[in-house]
Amino acid sequence: MSAETHTAFVKQTAAQLGFEYCGIAHATYLDEDARRLEHWLNKGLHGNMGYMQNHFDLRVDPNKLVPGAKSVITLLKNYFPEKQANNKKAKISKYAYGHDYHDVIRRQLNEFLQILKKEMGDFLGRGFVDSAPVLERAWAQKSGLGWIGKNGNLINKQSGSFFFIATLITDIQLLTDDSLVKDFCGTCTKCIEACPTNAILPNKVIDGSKCISYFTIELKDALIPDKMKGQFDNWLFGCDTCQDVCPWNRFSKPTTEKGFNPIPEILSFSEKDWEELTEEQFKIIFKESPIKRTKFNGIKRNLQFIKNYE
Repeated sequence: MSAETHTAFVKQTAAQLGFEYCGIAHATYLDEDARRLEHWLNKGLHGNMGYMQNHFDLRVDPNKLVPGAKSVITLLKNYFPEKQANNKKAKISKYAYGHDYHDVIRRQLNEFLQILKKEMGDFLGRGFVDSAPVLERAWAQKSGLGWIGKNGNLINKQSGSFFFIATLITDIQLLTDDSLVKDFCGTCTKCIEACPTNAILPNKVIDGSKCISYFTIELKDALIPDKMKGQFDNWLFGCDTCQDVCPWNRFSKPTTEKGFNPIPEILSFSEKDWEELTEEQFKIIFKESPIKRTKFNGIKRNLQFIKNYE
């Protein structure tokens, strides 16, 4: 099979598995991204996320992850929910409405690999879903799937930014979509102005140590610093503010992925329900949810924080 035939089959299979977009880039060292990442880390903008400092060379060189890598396939999976929670006192980020995306997309990536190998023969390939040292957004941009917005998210002109990004690095030579998309943010600064904690800095730099998602999910300390009081806008888990105000997300359409259908409690829980939630109930209700990442004590801590500083 030729590179053209392989490439067509890759994109056809991605669509059959429910990925809205599939782009391909040449597997090369991410020189510019390496400099940006190093600068970001040196300024301490990763906060307590020490893992961001680990495996720097793997993040910027696909050949460190897959020897002889030739192509990087990027897949986008829409997660925008048809129904949204009405609870304004304890808000949950839309990406956490359904089942854990790591599990849902990892299964689909494995199926994707099996189908490709059955048709194209055995090859080296590794799939990643936000759980390994891979700069997903950089590869998505290089694949022509969108541009990096001022809020640090990948934005697709046709569909906005409510997407999960999956990456497949392979040693198969494919035709690439190496054509950078124009930055269509223009002079818009809605995300910068709307960020409750001023975490969005100039030049598409995000101060991770100020982001609400960082405090409500990543921070494992017992207490959220008092200096953040009154700034969380009632976000209990994650934050969607910069995406909600983005004009390009007016094009967002509801996901067709059943695994991302909202857990009923996400839509129905009142502030009182969250307050009265027991650890046993938490483990049962959110067993397959990304919310389990912050654990029961983390949710209770976050709830207490936003209640105390409304």
